[in-house]
Amino acid sequence: MKNKLILQPNTILPRRNKLAKLHFYYSAMNAGKSTSLLQSSYNYNERGMDTLLLTPAVDNRFGEKTIASRVGLTAGATAVSNTEDLYQLIANALDKNSNIKCILVDEAQFLVKKQIQQLAYATDDFNIPVLAYGLRTDFMGEPFEGSKYLLALADQLIELKTICHCGRKATMVLRTDSAENVLRDGAQVVIGGNDSYISVCRKHFREGKIK
Repeated sequence: MKNKLILQPNTILPRRNKLAKLHFYYSAMNAGKSTSLLQSSYNYNERGMDTLLLTPAVDNRFGEKTIASRVGLTAGATAVSNTEDLYQLIANALDKNSNIKCILVDEAQFLVKKQIQQLAYATDDFNIPVLAYGLRTDFMGEPFEGSKYLLALADQLIELKTICHCGRKATMVLRTDSAENVLRDGAQVVIGGNDSYISVCRKHFREGKIK
């Protein structure tokens, strides 16, 4: 049976005679970012409007050109490298299909500064909403480049919430090894290691407590 999605309060739909906005949905791990993105895309499609889904090529956990959520929803997407000109990509897509009414970007933390600027300029120049979803910080508590510039340039910031093992809101992410030892250094990006990341509150991030 095909999944039926429900319009949520934070879902953005276009309004006539309104200037489009760049939205940044941010959270810790496992807060439902991809689920929210796919739900928003579904809601547009259900109303006869097309969407353009983008995903960083580096994130190939579920195969190339795919956005997938933990609840089992998937959709095809355009994979972009960190050298891709997103402004030109969006311009070309709109030229081919004028029914595209929203741009949705998964794992936006992996984009670079120039690409965030390109998303902002595309929002302004084409008057089309851009919804970017991503993590705010890495396992060392440092901001990702893409997230840092989304926080600076986005018109609207929306936090998607998840909880720490203590019941508080989780805002940080810890990385562990196979023995559940907390890691404090290493490569910022490790694709395919979701089971190694645990969302926690700031207190337990500082203390390195995963349970």
